[in-house]
Amino acid sequence: MITRILPDDTVGDRHQRMIVRLGNNQTLLIAHNIDLAFRVPNPATGKKLRFCGEYAWNDEGGVVHWTHKDPAGVHDDGYLEYQGKRYE
Repeated sequence: MITRILPDDTVGDRHQRMIVRLGNNQTLLIAHNIDLAFRVPNPATGKKLRFCGEYAWNDEGGVVHWTHKDPAGVHDDGYLEYQGKRYE
């Protein structure tokens, strides 16, 4: 579930950012590279977001990145899925 929409990170590669809360109450930062994938249009708090990416732990719960296709083919491809559409 999306709990917060954050401003884009525009330092270096640009990332669309949002906070999600999992069923176990853990929160995660989703960092979706919008230089490599389409932005999720108009995400809203309270809406479900499915995602696949690379998880990295931190003191605040963690971050999920690589939510897009890897042009170099080094990482597994990821995605965000919002309101029935996939952004990869």
